[in-house]
Amino acid sequence: MNAGSPATPPPGLRRALTTPLLYFFILGDVLGAGVYVLVGQVAAASGGAVWVPLLVAPVLALLTAASYAELVTKYPRAGGASHYATRAFGPAVGFVAGFCMLAAGVVSVAALARGFAGDYLAAFVTLPVALVAVVFLVLLALVNARGIKESTRANAVATVVEVGGLLVVVVLGAWLLLRGEGDPGRLFQLGTPEKGAAAAVLSGSVLAFYSFVGFETSVNVAEETRDPRRSYPRALFAALATAGAVYVLVGVAASLTVPTGLLASSSGPLLEVVRAAGGVPVRLFSAVALVAVANGALLTGIMASRLAYGMARDGLLPAALTRVLPGRRTPWAAIAATTVPALLLALTGSVATLASTLVLLLLVVFLVVNTAVLALRSDQGEPDHFRAPTLLPVLGAASCVLLATQVEAEVWLRGSVVLALAVVLAVVAARRRRRPGSEAQEDAEV
Repeated sequence: MNAGSPATPPPGLRRALTTPLLYFFILGDVLGAGVYVLVGQVAAASGGAVWVPLLVAPVLALLTAASYAELVTKYPRAGGASHYATRAFGPAVGFVAGFCMLAAGVVSVAALARGFAGDYLAAFVTLPVALVAVVFLVLLALVNARGIKESTRANAVATVVEVGGLLVVVVLGAWLLLRGEGDPGRLFQLGTPEKGAAAAVLSGSVLAFYSFVGFETSVNVAEETRDPRRSYPRALFAALATAGAVYVLVGVAASLTVPTGLLASSSGPLLEVVRAAGGVPVRLFSAVALVAVANGALLTGIMASRLAYGMARDGLLPAALTRVLPGRRTPWAAIAATTVPALLLALTGSVATLASTLVLLLLVVFLVVNTAVLALRSDQGEPDHFRAPTLLPVLGAASCVLLATQVEAEVWLRGSVVLALAVVLAVVAARRRRRPGSEAQEDAEV
């Protein structure tokens, strides 16, 4: 290169995702570990009619998904909620939204690493949780760094396995009912001794809502999608519709076949369906569940690393996180930076502790995204992008507030710590961006 020639811009991410791969990416994340572990918790919150919160949750998720479909096709680049909030409300709000999503992703990966080392793995071998978590996360990072195409192809295979396992649960539930061993009456038992029917549905929907937020993960691979304007809405809505139907059927099968108390107390609730029906080896189903947990962790790890990459490129995190592998063009620095804290959390926290603040953090992010859609309506963005009817982001924002009212006080306390840290770091980042001579300041002056 000649001395006087302009610097070559850093290489971007490889556009390798087609509509089918993106569909499986979203479906695999939504049908990941959540359904294999959350059904019991939903039963504890809502009563025997597990299928009702599992039906309400995807309807609420679709409201926010419509906002994401508009923003992804309008601004098809990595960064997700952070990038949209930055454009709508400035870098301080963008940092808070991105930090909350990043924290949720890292914590989720750590929780899934511990979940992988739990009851489902115990069907095969008993190993120290810490050892399994470390090996699991290192392998996850290596697959992530290998390439987005390789990662999503592995996800497509894993998703087929996951869906197969869930269909087995549905078939076993129908078989038990035909044998006269199920209890259809439980399908209409809404409420618990502590809660009425309406409160029980909302509490169960908060838990179930977490299982349907895989579309946020997919936002951060928009820059690696060949034609996001065309592919993303199709893949998003098709995946959520598929996942919603499967979840409702699984909820019906679990409620029919397993007493509510047993379902609520089990750490492997779908295993209880397999045990009740018989005919399917417990180890085989445990293997399917392990694939689901690993797949969910892989996709969440991809999201966290791409989000960190996008925030760094927007000047909200250190620029070093934008470094990519020369050949693979995957964000190796961001992958490493998100894997290390996940390792530390997996070694020091329990699954319950790690998972308890996720829904609250996601609701904060989704509230920002739904309002960002309205704030950015005057910006043209990419031509011919998807446009959600105005009522949907309004209802999406309202649903986030409604669900947040159902979050327990102690969860709010833990979540507030993360939010306070995000605000402090946002102030620091804003001051750094305004400092004369800084790269962000120079970019603003151009």
